[in-house]
Amino acid sequence: MVAKKSNYSAKDIEVLEGLAPVRKRPGMYIGGTDETAYHHLANEIIDNCMDEVVAGEASEITVILNKNGSLTIADNGRGIPIDKHPKKNKTALEVVMTTLHSGGKFKEDGVYSTSAGLHGVGLSVVNALSSKMKVEVFKKKKIYFQDYSRGKPLNKLTQKGTSSTANGTRVTFLPDEEIFGKELNFIPSKIYETCRNKAFLFKGVKINWECDKSLLNRKDSLPSKDTLFYPEGLEQYLRSELENAKKIHDKPSFLKGDFEDKKGKVEFVIQWHDNKNNFTKSFANTVPTANGGTHESGFRAGIAKAIRQFAKVKNNKTVIKASQDDIFNNASYIVSVFIGNPEFEGQTKNKLSSAFVLKYCDQTVSTLFEDWLNRNSKAAKSIIDFIEEKIRERNLYELNDNVERQTSFRKIRLPGKLADCASDKTEGTELFIVEGDSAGGSAKQARDRYTQAILPLRGKILNVKNSNTSKILANTEISNLLQALGCQRGKNYNRKDLRYEKIIIMTDADVDGDHISTLLLTFFFIEMPELIKDGRLFMAVPPLYKITAGAQSFYVKDDKEKDKIVKGLKKNVKIEISRFKGLGEMMPAQLKETTMNKETRGLIKVCVPTNKAKYKVTSKLVNDLMGKDADLRLKFISENAGKSLNLDI
Repeated sequence: MVAKKSNYSAKDIEVLEGLAPVRKRPGMYIGGTDETAYHHLANEIIDNCMDEVVAGEASEITVILNKNGSLTIADNGRGIPIDKHPKKNKTALEVVMTTLHSGGKFKEDGVYSTSAGLHGVGLSVVNALSSKMKVEVFKKKKIYFQDYSRGKPLNKLTQKGTSSTANGTRVTFLPDEEIFGKELNFIPSKIYETCRNKAFLFKGVKINWECDKSLLNRKDSLPSKDTLFYPEGLEQYLRSELENAKKIHDKPSFLKGDFEDKKGKVEFVIQWHDNKNNFTKSFANTVPTANGGTHESGFRAGIAKAIRQFAKVKNNKTVIKASQDDIFNNASYIVSVFIGNPEFEGQTKNKLSSAFVLKYCDQTVSTLFEDWLNRNSKAAKSIIDFIEEKIRERNLYELNDNVERQTSFRKIRLPGKLADCASDKTEGTELFIVEGDSAGGSAKQARDRYTQAILPLRGKILNVKNSNTSKILANTEISNLLQALGCQRGKNYNRKDLRYEKIIIMTDADVDGDHISTLLLTFFFIEMPELIKDGRLFMAVPPLYKITAGAQSFYVKDDKEKDKIVKGLKKNVKIEISRFKGLGEMMPAQLKETTMNKETRGLIKVCVPTNKAKYKVTSKLVNDLMGKDADLRLKFISENAGKSLNLDI
């Protein structure tokens, strides 16, 4: 029990100065203290160098992974300013290194028209989270340097020696073991891949890579030295990824154009192929956006619009009605935008959220690609014919492959919120019933589109134990659920018409989630008991906590498991525990790994007793807990409070 403190006054208020907040709560700035966050430090410095390249002030970047695990990153740009700042009694370099939200990327008419980020926290955050950092600035071939440790300067800016580089910046840093633990190190392949991506993204930039040989795995083909230079940019990038693919048109379509109103520019490359696995990447100001965003949504909308418009001109009635999934099912692409004032979801920049980009990307991409289709008639015909062929193949499956399932399709009107699976068969398919649109959105991104369908329900559904038939059928959420299942209810239940092999209830791992699960279990027990008896109903097991310890991450479902894992961890490892507030707040990749992937998840199968006497006991229990008589519930609670129950439901 926590001891109470009687007085609470001004002296209890702590003010974190300078970079102290970064060291106190690193997760707020780099997303955590795990391997991904560790490498995010490198990305921040490389992004600064790329900003100089994009601004036309640098042409070469050098990245060196040193034997002691530190990282050196340099460019031949303008060099960080070293003169005295007009508002601070220190050099501009020291201001940038020690002050959050400082830099040259905030002004509308400043020195950067586009940049990888406007937070002004990148370099200062890396400084705060490094045990050692050395900054060297080259000005007119003179070298100026200053050393830092954990965000604080160790000496004054000093000029020493000369350099063959006229101007530029070189940063060497070692992430702090106090923050990240002793087990984490930079992974050469990750840093190399980042450099390779940047070189592809801006044709003409040269990136020199160097890594101490002792850090390389002998079995790995990664070079210890390399010069990354790709004059054909994105087109060369996509060709390298699709070397073995069976291409539908000879050359990928590479296009670029400026947005209206000088809002930015977009460039993209796209290739259709007869391979199941697509390669798709999106970038904003050279920053990889793993979770896409408004630029990728606008790009896909623009490509789809151009395809449908071209099909309309060619009177192809099948492709005119093609969905985005039909168009992109066998297409690989890379899309990159350069914009001013980019807005990302969080400092880790995994998703672009700038709303205006959606409209401009849609318009620009649509115009560019429609023009390309008209100018490249042979390639355009191949693409349209291929998309039409794939749509007809899908339609043929729907008509012939599973007659019973398709008969069910024609009988019912599927609810609008249902994100159905693509499979034509019942075998192997799953329907996930989730709470709310937010969880539904994450689940739709995490699912296997071929076999997994998602049905979001709004709030808590009706308690069917307390309701008559007319009230049940009038309820929107239950109506949507019945339509999605397709097997009817009560005496009319028909197991042959059930559209999915497994029905999975997936709710938040909290009290509200348990309540919704209880209402759904009651619905199936009262309205479709045969579905449970057939072994078709399951409960998903989402995690409640994520535990990060050095390079290790654990997902746990309850406090007992959390305490057990924490107890078994090494005492000298820094441990971070984060609690998931709901499925909607989990990243799609996390939701997939922990709860939806058939290879890694756990499911609880819902069963009912086969013995008649035991079944009656279960039925009475449901009646007592979910029925109208509140006294029966109160009696059950008072008799069982404090007990660990194992209910046979």
